[in-house]
Amino acid sequence: MKAKEFYHQLYFQVIIAIAAGILLGRFYPELGEKMKPLGDGFIKLVKMIIAPVIFITLTLGIAHMTDLKKVGRIAVKAMIYFFTFSTLALIIGLIVGNLLQPGHGLNIDPATLSGDVSQYQQKAHDSTLTGFIMNIIPETLFSPLVGENILQVLLVAILMGIALVLTKEKSQKVTDFLQDLSTPVFKIVHMLMKLAPIGAFGAMAFTIGKYGLHSVLNLIFLVGTFYITSILFVVLVLGAVAWYNGFNIFKLMFYLKEELLLVLGTSSSESALPGIMEKLEKAGCSRAIVGLVVPTGYSFNLDGTNIYMTLASLFIAQALNIHLPLEKQLMLLLVAMLSSKGAAGVTGAGFVTLAATLAVVPEIPIAGMTLILGIDKFMSECRALTNVVGNSVATVVVANWEKQLDKDQLQYCLDHPGEIEKKLEV
Repeated sequence: MKAKEFYHQLYFQVIIAIAAGILLGRFYPELGEKMKPLGDGFIKLVKMIIAPVIFITLTLGIAHMTDLKKVGRIAVKAMIYFFTFSTLALIIGLIVGNLLQPGHGLNIDPATLSGDVSQYQQKAHDSTLTGFIMNIIPETLFSPLVGENILQVLLVAILMGIALVLTKEKSQKVTDFLQDLSTPVFKIVHMLMKLAPIGAFGAMAFTIGKYGLHSVLNLIFLVGTFYITSILFVVLVLGAVAWYNGFNIFKLMFYLKEELLLVLGTSSSESALPGIMEKLEKAGCSRAIVGLVVPTGYSFNLDGTNIYMTLASLFIAQALNIHLPLEKQLMLLLVAMLSSKGAAGVTGAGFVTLAATLAVVPEIPIAGMTLILGIDKFMSECRALTNVVGNSVATVVVANWEKQLDKDQLQYCLDHPGEIEKKLEV
């Protein structure tokens, strides 16, 4: 009986799917490439439900709060947390890049570089501060619910939540409707998650089939450096933050194992967003905190992407024998700090932000990005995983700061993750 239950666990099915995808892509690469629609289709299905989940969760969270000042306080504390740890991630990437120098010894002539990175250059060129701010404002009140811009959904949800508080006596029926609507919406999430193994299989088979395991070997030191740095950041930095706030980082990751494995298989942090939000709410974080911090973190708290940006920038400079003095590295850090914000909604966000950063540091040619174009896909999984863990920790921490965290419930969920899984499936 226990074996049957084990095989029916989603995390086990995703592990098997990822392994099967790797084997198919390795031994039958052409067939593996044809599996791409399975991964793309699953991610599209999940994206379909993200806007309603964020809108309902955040709107109801604010609507149930009597003090609107709390909403502003939560937002400010979340931004302080995001800025602090995003900057720390950039600094760690810079330090590791200088210490290990993964690009040293390649001695590549910049004139010999080739490859098409124009699409990333164009996206980076379009990503101005004014454009970013204007892009947060939707065309209509309801258009964000049928779009892909998370920040637009956040803006409309916050406005709607505040409006429901200010008109509470006359708009109670709207609040009740949204409360009732949340049940079938999250049921759809559970239904879609049943397809997670298929999506993970397709995405992994395509990745290995198209790029091959061999494409990683010549640059494995950079990939390994990035993975080790990200792991140390999660274990040491985020682990210390978690310990200080009274919970265990490893237990939290095990509690979110299905979502993390899904991110590993699809290379998309968005694929886990609905599940992360529901599980963190079940773990004792208030609905308002979860609704505000998790989606906002997808744009402003990209720990994995930040480590990648400074590390990759230094790798390119070292490979091309370009010496970057300390002042130039500090400039690189400041530019990366700005260019990383708001990149989560962009396809190939890590590469786009890297292009935007290098564009402002003329010493490093943007064409140098072609050196890591082939292995970027293998680093995207680690970027996404680190981002998701960072946002999950941030949500629990902000909830704790605001005294909107049920610590007993959190501890129970972290100690009994299996029981919570069964309750969520009902």
